[in-house]
Amino acid sequence: MKFKPLKDRVFVKYTEEADKTAGGLYIPDSAKEKPQKGVVASVGSEVKEIKVGNTILFDKYSGSKVNLDNNEYLIIKEEDILGIVEGK
Repeated sequence: MKFKPLKDRVFVKYTEEADKTAGGLYIPDSAKEKPQKGVVASVGSEVKEIKVGNTILFDKYSGSKVNLDNNEYLIIKEEDILGIVEGK
């Protein structure tokens, strides 16, 4: 299924990473304070700086989560994106 966001929206493939401590305990998402990461799947017509395929950082509570084809995505405004991750 394809999805085309409108105007200044960005459609992001989102994965919630399960972090764990050195002792093997998992840290729940509610305890994480770091920005979230995702890969841009498509962009709206008014998006200026973000391109499909960019890895981006955004605040934890930004946008709306959507489940399509058993994958979790996020629809967020371009202004809510903190930055683009460059390199590896």
